[in-house]
Amino acid sequence: MHRAADGGLARVRIPGGRLRAEQLHRLADLAVELGDGALELTSRGNLQLRGLADGAEVHLGAALAEVGLLPSRSHEKVRNIMASPLGPGDLVAELDAALCAERDLADLPGRFLFALDSGAGDVAWLRPDLAALPVGERVAVLVGGADHGIRVAPDEVVATLVACALAFLRVRDGQWRVAELPDVGPVVGTRAGPERVTPGTPPTGGPVGPVVFADGGRGVGAAVPLGRLAADQARALGDVVITPWRGVVVRGALPDIGLITDPSAPGIGVTSCAGRPHCHKALADVRAAALATAVPGRAVHWAGCGRRCGRPAGDVLDVVATEDGYLVDGRAVPGERVAEAVARGRQD
Repeated sequence: MHRAADGGLARVRIPGGRLRAEQLHRLADLAVELGDGALELTSRGNLQLRGLADGAEVHLGAALAEVGLLPSRSHEKVRNIMASPLGPGDLVAELDAALCAERDLADLPGRFLFALDSGAGDVAWLRPDLAALPVGERVAVLVGGADHGIRVAPDEVVATLVACALAFLRVRDGQWRVAELPDVGPVVGTRAGPERVTPGTPPTGGPVGPVVFADGGRGVGAAVPLGRLAADQARALGDVVITPWRGVVVRGALPDIGLITDPSAPGIGVTSCAGRPHCHKALADVRAAALATAVPGRAVHWAGCGRRCGRPAGDVLDVVATEDGYLVDGRAVPGERVAEAVARGRQD
């Protein structure tokens, strides 16, 4: 648990973003019992609880284990798995189990990220360290965000990802991510081939409105305003997929609980860090400023300081609080003019 200005912050890893209703409802209860009453969605499809008291992690850990959200204490920090929200998700549990079963992988840095793409190209290019992307009848394994020609059969994906992760551990010298290595050759190994997939553009938004799953089922995608899901909203949902764009996808109908289902709404693509008064380093209440965004368009991320916590991948309008106002895509703007500057930036 990390300490913040508003108390403890705990991240609950949700491999592939897949949550059963009973797990989501228990998390909502825990947010009320132990935290500030809300669940925060992250850009990796995980959840966070804020405002936790000292020692709350003991109760939280036990409760998470009871509902299957803490299968391995030794490997908890390395269970970072993103997956296409509309994809089958069949490899998520297999990869999660394989990571937990490999003792040495407990040493992976907590920032190391796996991605299982359905072929849609939606998570493969979101800066994962290792990604599986179907290409025809084979699967490309991307290393450090690039294609080095690794092609495997579908039933070889998990073993290949584990092998590449172990190779990274053998050659890393303090690096957190594969892209930081001076040479990714040892991670790729002898599996390199001549084939290449052209890198795709990371999407800045997830499914919003009616959706069709890979198995033909229908449902609804919704954005969660600033990625904060209140406990009563969470309790109104059944099985969900938490997306890396701080949204949710459900099968069937979505109850009217204040989520955004209109792709043209001003709140689409608007994200923010915690800001003041929740973070010691924040220089402004960027959540309040972000909620006042009234013009739709380009994705925008509000950050309370230069660390830019929570900034999504892709083409995002960068709004950073400073001592004197804001930087909007690097241009200094007084605080009283920031809404106008953001409105212009979203429409450019």
